Amino acid sequence: MAQLTGQPVVILPEGTQRYVGKDAQRLNILAARIIAETVRTTLGPKGMDKMLVDSLGDIVITNDGATILDEMDIQHPAAKMMVEVAKTQDKEAGDGTTTAVVIAGELLRKAEELLDQNIHPSIIVKGYTMAAEKTQEILDQMAKKVNVDDVEVLKKAAVTAITGKAAEEEREYLAGIAVEAVRQVAEKIGDGYKVDLDNIKFEKKEGGAVSDTQLIRGVVIDKEVVHPGMPKRVEGAKIALINEALEVKETETDAEIRITSPDQLQAFLEQEEKMLREMVDKIKEVGANVVFVQKGIDDLAQHYLAKYGIMAVRRVKKSDMEKLAKATGAKIVTNIRDLTSDDLGEAKLVEQRKVAGENMIFVEGCRNPKAVTILIRGGTEHVVDEVERALEDAVKVVKDIVEDGRIVAAGGAPEIELSIKLDEYAKEVGGKEALAIENFAEALKVIPRTLAENAGLDPIETLVKVIAAHKERGSTIGVDVFEGEPADMMERGVIAPVRVTKQAIKSASEAAIMILRIDDVIAASKLDKDKGNESGGNENFGSDLD
Repeated sequence: MAQLTGQPVVILPEGTQRYVGKDAQRLNILAARIIAETVRTTLGPKGMDKMLVDSLGDIVITNDGATILDEMDIQHPAAKMMVEVAKTQDKEAGDGTTTAVVIAGELLRKAEELLDQNIHPSIIVKGYTMAAEKTQEILDQMAKKVNVDDVEVLKKAAVTAITGKAAEEEREYLAGIAVEAVRQVAEKIGDGYKVDLDNIKFEKKEGGAVSDTQLIRGVVIDKEVVHPGMPKRVEGAKIALINEALEVKETETDAEIRITSPDQLQAFLEQEEKMLREMVDKIKEVGANVVFVQKGIDDLAQHYLAKYGIMAVRRVKKSDMEKLAKATGAKIVTNIRDLTSDDLGEAKLVEQRKVAGENMIFVEGCRNPKAVTILIRGGTEHVVDEVERALEDAVKVVKDIVEDGRIVAAGGAPEIELSIKLDEYAKEVGGKEALAIENFAEALKVIPRTLAENAGLDPIETLVKVIAAHKERGSTIGVDVFEGEPADMMERGVIAPVRVTKQAIKSASEAAIMILRIDDVIAASKLDKDKGNESGGNENFGSDLD
């Protein structure tokens, strides 16, 4: 509100809150840091889990950074930007979500120290931008090329991704499944490979143990055979995929049929029956013995299909139909009249089996399936969910290596190397920007320090030991959280795709820079459902950060 010749000029509506300059920066940095601190304890093989309970009382137990932040009900706008960091990391690299958020929080903490020394945010932003670009160059030089056919390397990366999650007792077994699944759906394009993760289906069923999780070289569908008279097991399956209802079509326009005698009614019903019979005859004629229909199947059509010994499944999801096409080589037909024997897919076996008391259809033994299913088992719903998250991370990590063919050591080794190299770079740059680059370098040490902290080790002592060993023995030395000593991470098989580290630093630095550039926060009052609350319901903006 401004004063003009005695008249107040209202610019912003009542209830709006505004924070300017250092206040805005401090509040934003504080909110972002609180988010980083929340997920920090989950980092590494010895990280702890979080239990998240939503307003309906549903529980999620996980130590996956992206899941934790997704499930939390976060209000503060700067904190929401940290959630975006985790989401971007998950989309682009698949793993390293906690790493990205923790680095972003530490970059902001270090920036705050510079702001306290009256260094202008623009200088910090420039230094951080230079440092972020330099890290990408250094990581490219550090990355080690690997052969995508080297199953051992892929498996080690998958094991690294799973370690620390609830499923780690079975990590070797699950890592093997992840590697096999990715290698099966990888498609060679030119000199490289492309992996579409939509072709790997996760099907969850509670019951059994995590070790009962299996890879199906084909598709598992959570449906059952439509008619009790149909076969429940078909070997040497010829599969038709139909995106049309096996029912008598209703007319597009409103029509009235006048029937004046029983003979006409009989003729009408016979015609309906004839149409359904023709549909089923067409399926039999082309040689199909298994039919997946995206829409409904009329009772009479079910009867004829059962009579011919054809197995049929109805109301199959579109995504499952596409996976079936990829796995079996069948073509999805929209008009049954156009169905030919060339449109049929093949599988050694299509069978209905009971899994955890429910019927499921297994399509197995496809010749060279470009779609596979991982059937996840576990004692409880929470275990199954966490195994799925672990497998998703493992699958994405293997995908990164198959597509990029480059890895780096994990366990804090790349961050220490980057920190040492950035310190040298800062000396070359000089000026005030060098301070920002040095602080960026210092911030990266948060990863090895946190790994040590979460393992119950003395963080300072461990970090000093690891940095000394790193300078002496090379860039692959990181923190062995089990022994509490520096160790060669490549030798230990603790590896990650270079894409994970590159993306984590890129996302973290971009988010930190964006938050640092904000010097004015104008928050409109919230629309409060409770009319009695005159304040607009926003009095806690900036202070109630959790």
